[in-house]
Amino acid sequence: MRIHLVAAGQKMPAWVDEACGDFLKRLPPELKLNQILIPTVKRGKNPDIQRIIRDESRNLLAAVPAGAQIVALDVLGKRVTTEKLASMLDGWMQQGQDIALIIGGPDGVSDELLQQARQRISLSDLTFPHPLVRVIIVEQLYRAWSILSNHPYHRG
Repeated sequence: MRIHLVAAGQKMPAWVDEACGDFLKRLPPELKLNQILIPTVKRGKNPDIQRIIRDESRNLLAAVPAGAQIVALDVLGKRVTTEKLASMLDGWMQQGQDIALIIGGPDGVSDELLQQARQRISLSDLTFPHPLVRVIIVEQLYRAWSILSNHPYHRG
């Protein structure tokens, strides 16, 4: 089973790669996390935001590996606790099917993408910058695995 983190935005600050890399190294071999980065569409002076959302969403969908079930991170998605994410991860691992976690661009994702998502989850009612979202989701996946494995990392 693989988790594909499909995210809009290609050039991240070094701290993002360093933090994500730290948690990726900790994940066990049976839980592979693959990052797929898609360039954001350039925004000019008077951007057509709906077109940008549509184009970025289509690019994100095109990057989803064949057979992977889509889970979209969405501000209006279901709020999940760490324990609930661990339960979801357990279910995904039991099914053995690849999952594509999608992080949209700064303006969100299209309804077309959301309709193709098996699940829609929200990390928080707060708004986070996109680089931080990557770090949070990778850390939370590691934490969820630690809960399932009775690893001492999660002491919640």
